[in-house]
Amino acid sequence: MRESVKSIESLSLFFTAGVALGTVLVTASPGLLLPFLAIPFFLQNSMLRWREEASVGLLMATFLLLGIFCARSAALPVADDGTWLEEVAADAVGRLRVFIGTLPFPSEGTAPLLQALLTGDRSGLSADTVAVFRGSGASHLLALSGLHMGILYLLFDACTKPMGNSPAARLIRFLLIIGAALFFTLMTGAGPSIVRAFLFIGLNETLRLLHRPRKATRVFCVALLIQLVMDPAVIGSLGFQLSYLAMAGIFLLYPVLEKWYPECSRYNPLRWLWDTAALSISCQVFTAPLAWLRFHTFPKYFLLTNLMALPLTTLLLTSAVATIGLSAVGLCPRLLITATDGLGRLLLWVLETICAM
Repeated sequence: MRESVKSIESLSLFFTAGVALGTVLVTASPGLLLPFLAIPFFLQNSMLRWREEASVGLLMATFLLLGIFCARSAALPVADDGTWLEEVAADAVGRLRVFIGTLPFPSEGTAPLLQALLTGDRSGLSADTVAVFRGSGASHLLALSGLHMGILYLLFDACTKPMGNSPAARLIRFLLIIGAALFFTLMTGAGPSIVRAFLFIGLNETLRLLHRPRKATRVFCVALLIQLVMDPAVIGSLGFQLSYLAMAGIFLLYPVLEKWYPECSRYNPLRWLWDTAALSISCQVFTAPLAWLRFHTFPKYFLLTNLMALPLTTLLLTSAVATIGLSAVGLCPRLLITATDGLGRLLLWVLETICAM
């Protein structure tokens, strides 16, 4: 059987198609599919003598039916009792919101902005601020997504690097990073894009720990498969769809656009500018059709917004995490609080300027 056909990528895509089809079959009973799902088990010896195409076809059909089965099973009513870990995470996010509100930022709008960026709580933001984010095409910065998780992951990875790369240090770093990512996922409500980012981080870190090759498309498909097995109903979530479409753009289109720039040092400012623009364009090309279909709108200045707002958001989150961490132990200098406040005000000013164009 050819590797390209029996690979996890192919199985994942057929399973995804099955889940999508299963969400449409609103009256189908999952029990009706069980006899069909058992066919490969009873025919496993015979399949060895079949032609390759027949075996592959049965395997793909099985994963398609399995996706339908999972989607229909997920539609059945079940009790929804929160776990103790979810309760701990909910309590932690509540305490974090309150703590951010107590920090002595010079500007009144900085604490609500950080609460939105770090916890997803936008209740403290003024209507004007929300309108500025929406008008400038930066609404995705307010909605907790894989972007926020990715920034925090890079920050935490950098903070644990001094521990070294010995086997023991690598294992400890792995446990710390996965634990922190999992807790942040639960703390922020485990939205579809956050879960997607957590799965990407978990798979990437596991492969790195095991010294296995980290193929982007394989990580993408395995994460997709796991997330749909965990919660097939999530396929109907707009956040889930946009998150995976954006990552598909990054994995498929971004490498092509990146190569258009002449070879030079990675630290060349113009190269950085092109890479950032290529990343933004790659995401927009894949997500814009769905966004237009759902909202009938398109952010005109998305490229300018991402070129200016993304670096500022990264700096702001980095500074905010340092401010919160040092303030929690009573060691945060006033200068850092002022710098965090300044970054927050600068981000809002940039978005206001873009929105006024």
